[in-house]
Order: sequence, then C-alpha cells, then structure tokens
Amino acid sequence: MSHIEPHRIHRSGWLRAAVLGANDGIVSTACLITGIAVAGASSETLLLAGTAGLAAGAMSMAAGEYVSVRSQHDIEVADLKIEIDSLENNREGELKELAEIYRKRGLNPELADQVAHELMEHDALGAHARDDIGIIEELSARPYQAALTSGGMFAIGAAIPLITTTIAPVGSIFWVVPACAIITLAALGAFAAKIGGASPLRGALRMCTWGTLAMALTALVGKIFGIAV
Repeated sequence: MSHIEPHRIHRSGWLRAAVLGANDGIVSTACLITGIAVAGASSETLLLAGTAGLAAGAMSMAAGEYVSVRSQHDIEVADLKIEIDSLENNREGELKELAEIYRKRGLNPELADQVAHELMEHDALGAHARDDIGIIEELSARPYQAALTSGGMFAIGAAIPLITTTIAPVGSIFWVVPACAIITLAALGAFAAKIGGASPLRGALRMCTWGTLAMALTALVGKIFGIAV
C-alpha cells in the first residue's frame, strides 16, 4: 500500500504573503477609520480616508513584498552561480564536500560517498542547492507571486472595514468597524491556521489579540488629540 503524507510546506510562500496582506489590510484600514471616527470626522471623510488607505496600502504592500522577496531571490541566484562555477572548475572537491555533508548527517563514509556520487551524476547542481546551500523548490523565492498575493489580499482585507463604514450608522462607526474587523480577523486566523495545519483557535486568538490592540491604541490617539490620525 502506498503511503503519501499530506505535507503543507509547499503552501508556506503564498500563505505567508496572503495572511500578511489580508491582516495588514484589515487592521490598518480599520485602525485608520476608527481613529478618525473617534475624532468626530464625517462619513465622507471616513470613506475618503479608507479608500485612500486601501489604494496606498495595497500598492505599498505589493512593492514591499516584491523588493524584499526579490532580494532573497538575488541571493539565491548568486549562490547558485557560485555552485555552478565550482562544479565546472572543481567537481572532485564538490563531490567530497557533498559526501562530508552526508557523513555529518549520519551516513557511514562508504554510503555517504556512494550517495554523493549518484546524486552528482543525477543532478549535481540540485543536490548542492538543496543540501549545501539549503535552497529547495518549495521554499524558493517567488517575487511576483508574493507581490500579487500580498497586494491583492491587502485590498480584499481593507475592503471589509471600508464596506462596513458605508452601511453602518455614522454614530456607531467607531465601534461597528472594529467589531467587524475583529470577527474577520478571527475567521482569517482560523482559516490560515487550518490551511497550515495548526490550531484554528490559536490562530484566531493570535489575530484578534494584535488587531484589537492596534485598533484600541489608534482609537485612543484619535480621542486624545481629536484629529485625523
């Protein structure tokens, strides 16, 4: 009987970007609207600020993700180039290096040499990328995927408090928006934890705790200073 384990590590790249984007969109936009609402701003001002925050935040999130993940990608490419050059100019030394890695992982010297030799024959660069540098396909940098996922999910997350602002009575926006944001954060945290194989309850509590703290502090600033923050 075949045995296939349902690992989730291949989801880590896009899941991290998606959760980061959605969480930031919900929290930052809800904080912005809440802080201004507490300061006594009109509904038109709240909608304008929320819309501007959505657009600016989505673009900033996408740009930031692209730049940071692209930096990781550049490092990976540079390290792979080093390995390519070394494999062309010192293949015997690279073979010994790979065998030494396997010996340190517990293989006896003869088996380590055999494994290193066979892997070098099959895919020398792949073996060194994985076992020497630590670059694996599932965790390799994908700048465009990270940028599009984070920016798109930020916009989706930010749209939730913005929509709430359009349908909630003006006098209750300062508490309706945070309440809806916290409920959404709980759902997001539980869903992300479920996809990642963790406890949905812990994921929901983690999201809610930090989101609530951020919105409470922003509301306090708006109350104290009585200005748009």
